Amino acid sequence: MHFIYNVTAQVSWFILRLVALFNTKINLFVEGRKQTLSILKDKLSPNEGAIWVHVASLGEFEQGLPIIEQLKIKYPQHKILVTFFSPSGYEVKKNTKIADAVCYLPIDTKKNAQDFIDKVNPVLALFVKYEVWPNYLSELSKRKIPILLVSAIFNENKIYFKPYGKFMRLALKKFDHIFVQDNTSQLLLNGIGINNTTVSGDTRLDRVSKILERDNQLDFMEAFKKERLCFVAGSTWPEDENILVDYINNSTKNIKFVLAPHTIKSDKIHGLAGAISKKTMLYSKMNSNTIGEHDVLIIDHIGLLTKIYSYAEIAYVGGGFATGLHNTLEPAVFGIPVIIGPKFKGFNEAEDLVASKGILSITDQWTFGETMKKLTENTEFRERTGKINANYISKNKGASSQIIQKIDTILTK
Repeated sequence: MHFIYNVTAQVSWFILRLVALFNTKINLFVEGRKQTLSILKDKLSPNEGAIWVHVASLGEFEQGLPIIEQLKIKYPQHKILVTFFSPSGYEVKKNTKIADAVCYLPIDTKKNAQDFIDKVNPVLALFVKYEVWPNYLSELSKRKIPILLVSAIFNENKIYFKPYGKFMRLALKKFDHIFVQDNTSQLLLNGIGINNTTVSGDTRLDRVSKILERDNQLDFMEAFKKERLCFVAGSTWPEDENILVDYINNSTKNIKFVLAPHTIKSDKIHGLAGAISKKTMLYSKMNSNTIGEHDVLIIDHIGLLTKIYSYAEIAYVGGGFATGLHNTLEPAVFGIPVIIGPKFKGFNEAEDLVASKGILSITDQWTFGETMKKLTENTEFRERTGKINANYISKNKGASSQIIQKIDTILTK
């Protein structure tokens, strides 16, 4: 099986190089990996013993970030290396100051794993959530380099729990310890003979809880909102916007609306603005003197959404009608109700909060309208719903501390 896996990896890399000639994202994937060894040579020395954190993309980076931040403070003698699998994560975070070096992880072949670990010589390797690469794990294990899997989550459909999944089960067993998000994941691992596990929860809860400690003030939001009820819809897709725009255009309530679409290409933004009949302003065309006269503000800029949520009485998080639900924890931490579409299975925090009624799932324009009616007309219900979300985050944070304690026992031996 190992032979077949290695051949498949080589063939996949060959195909990806061909596809890269015609696909921009795959081209980033391929060309970026050609720079990995030179980045390592320039930024790291094998004699320093780096702490290596590997993530798939941006979401997993956010999960790893609370751990990285603590490691940087506690172990300044070790450089921090972050590797990405996906361009959508790497291209956004390649210049982050939290790590000493950031690069793509080369394709998981035996030779790549050997060359990469030779260059890095890590004292510790952390893989986040789903990342299980057999050749890298095998090479780390051979060299007796400690390996942790953090914020992991499993379900019975994963290959590890199938009769034909022995090869990947063996790879999973290379981890010295696995920190999982929930009891179900731990029980599944126990069922295949993996008992070196801890249920620590999701490190993202540690990340979002810190949002409350920072200054979230935005002058333009204060000028826009004034004293009115504010509804903020973040990371929306066209499927979400169809429902939102219909509601906005027909609403007779005294509400201010903020829309922060997932895609901020000019044609998409102007199409969205053109579909709204109420007085609308774009962030990029903002006039601080007249912004308060508008009913709708469209955010065609990256990096403001989290702070904008702090001004909301009600939030909507997009993706639940489309490709995948976006981050519900960022608005939830402010203790406000969160509305989402129907596709939230597999997002643990959303499943938990839908069950406890802090997040409200809608299926169409009618259910959205009814949900908004209840939230806008019943202040007690709105505040009670929001408090469920704030309490959930407060109660479940702390995963990073458990992981750091384990790391301390490894690095202080």
